[in-house]
Amino acid sequence: MEPEAPDDAPVPTLTAARRGSGPRMRPPSTGRRTPKATSWFGLGFGVALGALVAWHLVDTVLQLSSLLTLLLLSVFIAVSLEPLVAWLERCRLRRAWSVTVVVIGLSGVLAGFLAVVIPPVSGEVGSFVEAVPGWLQQVHDHQSTLGRLEDQYHLVERAKSQLSATGSASGVFGGVLGAGRLLVSTVTASVIVISVTLYVMAALPAIKTFCYRFVPNSRRPEVERITEEILSRTGRYMLGNLVTSALAGVATFAWCAATGVPYAGALGIFVAVMDMVPMVGSTIGGIVVSLVALTVSLPIALATAGFYIAFRLLEDYLIMPRAMKFVVDVHPIVTVVAVLVGGALLGLVGALVAVPAAVALGLVLDEYVFPRTDRA
Repeated sequence: MEPEAPDDAPVPTLTAARRGSGPRMRPPSTGRRTPKATSWFGLGFGVALGALVAWHLVDTVLQLSSLLTLLLLSVFIAVSLEPLVAWLERCRLRRAWSVTVVVIGLSGVLAGFLAVVIPPVSGEVGSFVEAVPGWLQQVHDHQSTLGRLEDQYHLVERAKSQLSATGSASGVFGGVLGAGRLLVSTVTASVIVISVTLYVMAALPAIKTFCYRFVPNSRRPEVERITEEILSRTGRYMLGNLVTSALAGVATFAWCAATGVPYAGALGIFVAVMDMVPMVGSTIGGIVVSLVALTVSLPIALATAGFYIAFRLLEDYLIMPRAMKFVVDVHPIVTVVAVLVGGALLGLVGALVAVPAAVALGLVLDEYVFPRTDRA
């Protein structure tokens, strides 16, 4: 047996053990603890909690999507009217009075539109109400056209069976309640848009100054220049859109006056307003005018539909792209694609703001992205 080493004997080092000059021993402990394995429960709980929070955030944004859309529409209207307000300010008029003049002018245009549209619409509604008793008598008259249709298809009995199956009282109540909800939501949305638009118009310089403070001072002048250019081009876009809409209204008035379609003035104003909505506005206006032309004759209605198809093609592929390229310097293909994508994402509001968004994206690319790729 080997003798035991005394207590004061030196401890062999790791180097000596490796060289074989002494017994092999473990290296001295450094005092650090070995890290424990990751807890699968904690990891799963963290992932589940993060997913739950993300889902609630997405759900909240979706619930507020309608309100955010109204706010976006209000800001777009205020920015579109900014060139008029700025022009009045250059005429040495204070901003508050400039905003007041623009609002009064828009209110006058809206009042004129209602004055032209409401009398013929109310007259047609009155004529329809007066004609209903005569139609009911013709239904019971087996010699009339409506009577023969009733004898062949039994339309009245089918309508009664549908009412009895769904419950007439509940159906009427549901229809009245739905109409009431629609009216309340429309009024509420209009109040929100008008209020926010007026506030943004009055406080737009202060809002821009506040937003610029989030940008570092060294880059603030460049950001201000690009932002002002985007706002200026947005105003010019609305100007070009107003010009094309006015052309559509004048063309409608001329066609209706030439073919004898009634309410030429009201229909011209209606088409001009609808044409401000890209892509779909002129289509809706053409359908309405073609239906009104049915009161004249079927050939006139078909000719009206053909006229609007030709005008729509002319507007989409010649007038609108060229006007937008001249006003906001956007390629015609980009204009069409932007309107389609914006309408698919945000509906009517998306179609309205699509071209200004494309302009803003183009400016950002020209200022920040393309110079770096050209230098690379």
